[in-house]
Amino acid sequence: MADVHGRIRDFWDADSHTYDETKSHAISDPLEAAAWRQALREVLPAAPATVLDAGAGTGALSLLAAELGHEVTALDVSSGMLARAQDKSKERGLEDRLTFVVGSATEPPEGPFDAVMERHVLWTLPDPVFALQRWRQVAARLVLFEGVWGSTNPAQRARDATAEAIRKLMRIRDDHHAPYPDEVLAVLPLARLPSPLPLIEAAHEAGWRAVRIKRLRDVEWAAELHEPWPLGWLERKPRYALVADA
Repeated sequence: MADVHGRIRDFWDADSHTYDETKSHAISDPLEAAAWRQALREVLPAAPATVLDAGAGTGALSLLAAELGHEVTALDVSSGMLARAQDKSKERGLEDRLTFVVGSATEPPEGPFDAVMERHVLWTLPDPVFALQRWRQVAARLVLFEGVWGSTNPAQRARDATAEAIRKLMRIRDDHHAPYPDEVLAVLPLARLPSPLPLIEAAHEAGWRAVRIKRLRDVEWAAELHEPWPLGWLERKPRYALVADA
């Protein structure tokens, strides 16, 4: 397992050089950023709150939460990703509201935090239930920002194949520097989820209560608009916020 964790860290360190070139990764499009600010305002406790951003990456959500008045601890296994986040916090004058911690999502700072949030992180963990249990020990509220990336719907699979062909034709680079290794994907139980149900079950297993879910249609819409037609429409996926209490 140590080798898996090392390979995951190394992948994201390498990806830190190109990650923010994708608008939805960096949330650099003004419309999408506005949609995310509203989503954060709806699901996080009232500001100012203490928020742990687990798997913060280059800090897209951490920065938006800090803009809304929260005190944010950005945690990530990749020092390369967090270095980019720290640079952006200085560029935006938000460094006083952010703390950066290099470490595994399964080893969070002690807190306590009013909320822990993540965006597209649990699928990268070999033991997501353990991570959720550790987060419950340090935070009062859980906020998961996730999407349906592994749909088995034939129509969606046809759209995905068409989008991939168009990307190659238009010479649009992939969202990441390289594909995730198949042997690593094989030990990630939440990779390529076809629905939110496994995440809901994992949250319950970890002891979180009162789990609720909300579709992020404004985020979907904004992300669709900044992509060239017809890629935005073809690649639009259901996104949602899953919220629970400790």
